[in-house]
Amino acid sequence: MTRDESLYISEILEQIELIQASVKGRQKTDFVKDLNLRDATIRRIEVIGEAAKSISEKTKAKHPKVSWKEISGTRDVLIHAYFGVDLNILWNIIKADLPLLKQQMKKIKEEQERL
Repeated sequence: MTRDESLYISEILEQIELIQASVKGRQKTDFVKDLNLRDATIRRIEVIGEAAKSISEKTKAKHPKVSWKEISGTRDVLIHAYFGVDLNILWNIIKADLPLLKQQMKKIKEEQERL
């Protein structure tokens, strides 16, 4: 993994941690009502997707359990969702997908630090 990829992995982790901190202790109804929180979360997920697109095919192949295409695809959907985002799907991403992605990125980061 290159130094640049290391930065992208760190960026993904940072964005996940910021999202998790911002929704900590909140319910889905709180999230739905808070426009600023929703917008910030959408932007952070877009950044995650953009960083994932920058990871090399070699690294992606080495970590096939990471849903690289879905991560990038989510970014594309969000950035082009001119008429709204399905907040139920977004909440499920926050609560179900991001914790798994965080674990996967930590594992990749630990592996690269051992090199």
